[in-house]
Amino acid sequence: MHLRAEALILAIRHHGEHGAIVRALTAEHGLQPGYVRGGRSSRIRPILQPANRVIGEWRARTDDQLASLGVELVTSRAPLYAEPLPALALEWVTTLTAAALPEANPYPRLYVALDATIEAIAAAPAARGWALALARYELLVLAELGYGLEREALPPALASGVAPEWPEILEALAITGKALAAQILVERRAVTLDARARLVDRLKRAVA
Repeated sequence: MHLRAEALILAIRHHGEHGAIVRALTAEHGLQPGYVRGGRSSRIRPILQPANRVIGEWRARTDDQLASLGVELVTSRAPLYAEPLPALALEWVTTLTAAALPEANPYPRLYVALDATIEAIAAAPAARGWALALARYELLVLAELGYGLEREALPPALASGVAPEWPEILEALAITGKALAAQILVERRAVTLDARARLVDRLKRAVA
């Protein structure tokens, strides 16, 4: 197996003394895991930041073997991790994607939407500029995995293109969060949704 593609880093787990197992999302090949030799080194560690855009090159002798992965940085999101709310938002969208998607199944719409959501977080001067994009990404994750919500059940913030006020944004996040917990993150609910709970709590305190 040999695959070279642009990808978004989702999750990193230390492996051995120096390596890391990385999960990254590609547009055409879905979620792909790989072992990065020296992934904990000072040279490579900054590249393996969740939400970073990279060129990944996966190589494996057989399809069932964990591929070795080489990475080249395209876009760094490191500056966003210096800000509490953007950092929590990036942690959540990458954690959700890594936990929800099966490996190797292509979800091109999710790749484009995740990249756009990350870009919104990077570009907006305040959380109001990206909070609704986050809820809409969650809604798309549900739909792509077969758990789409009926339009009648959606709050106006999700059902229309009208710029909402904060109460509507928080209502939208409450609805998508409940659906994710019930339908997709059942087995990993406690661990995965903790990142989301911290984010929503900070959003509520920020607009209180």
